[in-house]
Amino acid sequence: MPFKSKAQERLFWAKVGRGEISKDKAEEWEKETPNRAKLPERVKKPAPKGGTKAKPKPKPASKPRAKPKKRGGK
Repeated sequence: MPFKSKAQERLFWAKVGRGEISKDKAEEWEKETPNRAKLPERVKKPAPKGGTKAKPKPKPASKPRAKPKKRGGK
């Protein structure tokens, strides 16, 4: 599987240095990458299929309650 970006390539070689993956695996990916010079620096994440989520509307500030009227007795 070829590298998709320069950042991914750097990540693989860093993992090789830490011993998380084998050097053979990184070299295999490097051979399968057709033109490393034309790789983008980073690849953007794809946009969600459903579009963007609508932000919830803020609740209006609560108004102070009116004081209850006193009932006049007889």
